[in-house]
Amino acid sequence: QVQLVESGGGLVQAGGSLRLSCVLSGRTFSWLVMGWFRQAPGKEREFVACISGSGGRTDYSGSVKGRFTMSRDNAKNTVYLQMNSLRPEDTAVYYCAASTESMTSRRAAYNYWGQGTQVIVSS
Repeated sequence: QVQLVESGGGLVQAGGSLRLSCVLSGRTFSWLVMGWFRQAPGKEREFVACISGSGGRTDYSGSVKGRFTMSRDNAKNTVYLQMNSLRPEDTAVYYCAASTESMTSRRAAYNYWGQGTQVIVSS
């Protein structure tokens, strides 16, 4: 059974930083494309970033490009999302997800999801 567990969320002031982590168990980690999505209250869940199985390729949404960095440590079955220069509009529940397909921002392509971690950015 595949499990994804996120951590690292919290309350931070605008301009601050947070690092989210997500640990996967139950599947060969390095074969999976990993993604981060977020959902703000009253909004659809949206793509944030994804990373290839080797970690050599990343892709970001336009709203976070240049501020967020996604990485992975295959030895630890863990992906990270370093979030800098946070803005109030980054406030959301952040979800880690895993896909058996190629790198994609399509939510439907992700087979496995974590429970989410809350990020609140105060102005």
